[in-house]
Amino acid sequence: MNTKSRVLILCTGNSCRSHMAEGLLRAAAGDLLEVCSAGSNPAGYVHPQAIAALAEIGIDISGHTSKHMNEFLDREVETVITVCGNADQACPVYPGQVNRHHWPFDDPAHATGTEADVAAEFRRVRDEIRRVFEAYAHGRRDAAAAQGTPR
Repeated sequence: MNTKSRVLILCTGNSCRSHMAEGLLRAAAGDLLEVCSAGSNPAGYVHPQAIAALAEIGIDISGHTSKHMNEFLDREVETVITVCGNADQACPVYPGQVNRHHWPFDDPAHATGTEADVAAEFRRVRDEIRRVFEAYAHGRRDAAAAQGTPR
């Protein structure tokens, strides 16, 4: 039986930001949380630059798939985190949902310029997401410790 709380990270396309956040949060708190991502209008793929940006820091999201947020309507979701404005506006309430956070990040898929410029934008957004989600993971660990949950 899975006793981990499920965190669902949403964005519109479920191709960049939500997958980077899922990978980063899973790396930071995977033993404490079940982390998933989805989109309100899934692109149908995970952006290769998002995969590459996380691979640079040792996180493999190459096996991730783009999913629709409705796939989670019949599952317990303790916390929903939206990482773009459109997903925040389209977000339903999930069974068991206790928390909802909206932490918007720039969409690196809209980056223009050279290949190096685009890669730099994906790294910048990755690093912003990393700071926020690692802090969130630390907060969840602190809360679990305060409640005496062995983690």
